[in-house]
Amino acid sequence: QLHLVESGGGSVQPGGSLRLSCVAPRAIFSVFTMYEMAWYRQAPGKQRELVAAITSSGSANVADSVKGRFTISRNNSRKTVTLQMSSLKSEDTAVYYCNARSDSDNSWGQGTPVTVSS
Repeated sequence: QLHLVESGGGSVQPGGSLRLSCVAPRAIFSVFTMYEMAWYRQAPGKQRELVAAITSSGSANVADSVKGRFTISRNNSRKTVTLQMSSLKSEDTAVYYCNARSDSDNSWGQGTPVTVSS
């Protein structure tokens, strides 16, 4: 399994921005590139949902609920994936999880909380 470490969560007012990062510190470059990376979130009392995903080659998709506000990117040489979040809304409040998926693996980070509140 891929060891994933997330950072960057916190509290922000509506309309603010946050940048989440996820790194796979123990992976080597060639292994990291085998994974599609994604960010999921889970709000209290709700199911975990896909926020954004990006392939090894950089093809990205984001959920309709965050389109135009969130951007996912990755740096394979640094083994990182980033979620830039702007124009945050209260409904974006959730624990955000980094996910790495390959043909033979599906790994999760520990989660980082994001709270959007005035």
